[in-house]
Amino acid sequence: MKAQDLKKSILQYAMQGKLVAQDPSDEPASELLKRIKAEKEQLIKDGKIKKEKPLPPITQDEIPYDLPQGWEQVRLGDIVKISTGKHDANHARDNSRYAFYTCSYTPMKCDTYSYEGAGIILPGNGANVGLSIYYEGLFDVYQRTYVLQQYTNDFFLKYIHYSLLSNWKEYNTNKMYGGATPYIKLSNIQNYIVLLPPLAEQKRIVEKLEEILPLVDEYGKNEEILSEMNQKLPKQIRQSILQYAVQGKLVEQNPQDEPASELLKRIKAEKDQLIKEGKIKKEKPLPPITQDEIPYDLPQGWEWVRLGEIAQIYRGLGPKYELNSNYKFINQKCIKWGSIENQFCKTVSKESFERFSNDKLIKIYDLLINSTGEGTIGRCSTASQNIVGLGYDSHVLLIRPILCLNSYYQILLNSNIGQNQINEAKGAKTTKQTELGVEKTRTILIPLPPLAEQKRIVAKVEELMKLVDMLS
Repeated sequence: MKAQDLKKSILQYAMQGKLVAQDPSDEPASELLKRIKAEKEQLIKDGKIKKEKPLPPITQDEIPYDLPQGWEQVRLGDIVKISTGKHDANHARDNSRYAFYTCSYTPMKCDTYSYEGAGIILPGNGANVGLSIYYEGLFDVYQRTYVLQQYTNDFFLKYIHYSLLSNWKEYNTNKMYGGATPYIKLSNIQNYIVLLPPLAEQKRIVEKLEEILPLVDEYGKNEEILSEMNQKLPKQIRQSILQYAVQGKLVEQNPQDEPASELLKRIKAEKDQLIKEGKIKKEKPLPPITQDEIPYDLPQGWEWVRLGEIAQIYRGLGPKYELNSNYKFINQKCIKWGSIENQFCKTVSKESFERFSNDKLIKIYDLLINSTGEGTIGRCSTASQNIVGLGYDSHVLLIRPILCLNSYYQILLNSNIGQNQINEAKGAKTTKQTELGVEKTRTILIPLPPLAEQKRIVAKVEELMKLVDMLS
């Protein structure tokens, strides 16, 4: 049971007379009501309060259950003084002496006070209608805030506070007035029904609640911590899996695998052939990898390599958008962590689309990565069949692996080592947006396993991610 539900159940048990034992020797609540009535009549006679219109009698339909012996049901307006504040928000002052309560529920300070002693403060409008605050001392309130005080000292106002906590919010659910800023009227408070125990039992109930509720609040804090941990845990596990994968710790190495150095030779030969055939352009040589750049030692058969050595990287184009055309462009919104959602595609003019050469349009298994804007840079996923042949705008980079598994690239770029390098590579451009450029992306370090091990890593990551998904 959640802490809030447990608190609600405890309060409801208290208001039903089930939290503490009844004592037949207690003076019944009916005698307390007589004294409250006598005190009110004397105050009216003395001119200290005005005589009010009688509240409607409580009907059988309003009584939710049979009351314990000695209890009474009564409308709240018959047993407490109800007043409203007279000040606006400007009444609040920093570093002042007295508490000042507004509908925001957070106490401020002011220089004067209108109330002293015990009081129940009820926000009268806004989102905090339904909350109850108990305060003892010198205080003041905002003009749209109600204050409840007792007529006689022979009364336990704190019990009324707990009664309100038990169902005041629910009571007002269908009794609010207004539109955008809902509010309650005086009648909401006056007509609220209090199930009133004998005074001695009121005190026993409050004592028990003040013993139990702090424990529930502590349970609630631990519940929040646990909930936060549960939300973070799947993400942390996913990141650990990716990190283990790119460090060579997720699957066993096989000495029989062809080492990555041989794969790099084939990649170089393939690139040279593509350049010779005019399918790709010869690029500026990448800087050699220095010892200071290497973050950790690799397993036998692996190699450190720059991304630009083993993949082609293209930036998209800035298109002219055109509604309802037949030509679609992938944009930042389409690219999520691990998926590309083409329902967010925008359509562009035929001229914009035809600026793309066929070899740069999206192919199956290409990697797309967001390259612009804080909070979106680095989101990376693999192209599936449903986006093949589409273009992509200038806020997206396309990464096309050469003779390597695209899924391994995705694992690497989504891991901490990949994301950290992306964060270091990004920078502000003339657009004043943070961008990830092609040349910086080409320099990203890749821990490259043998091709056979890439396949084992991808299979194991996919297997483990399905299990992690079950935790979410």
